[in-house]
This record gives sequence, C-alpha cells and structure tokens, in this order.
Amino acid sequence: MTEPDRTPPPLPRDQPIYDAHRLIGPDGTALIVLDEKTYTLRITRAGKMILTK
Repeated sequence: MTEPDRTPPPLPRDQPIYDAHRLIGPDGTALIVLDEKTYTLRITRAGKMILTK
C-alpha cells in the first residue's frame, strides 16, 4: 500500500491572496465588512485564525 499524497493543492491564480499577518493590526485584530456587517478577524496564540461576527 502506498502513502497518500500530502502535497497541498496548487493555489488558484485568479483569486487574490492576502497574508493574514499583514491584515492584522497592532492590537492583533482586523475588522472586515461584508454587506454592511462587521466581522473581527484575529489570530490566536496557537496561530489559528478566528472570524467572529
């Protein structure tokens, strides 16, 4: 039996790519607006992203 391919899929070239660390401000959060609703994006100490309404 062979091991499964763990190579990540190629990134789409027709979509914008953003570095989350560059979006986050000095307080560790970024505000994102979608259809007049504001969401908060933050990066946890464990390096996970959390998006909350």
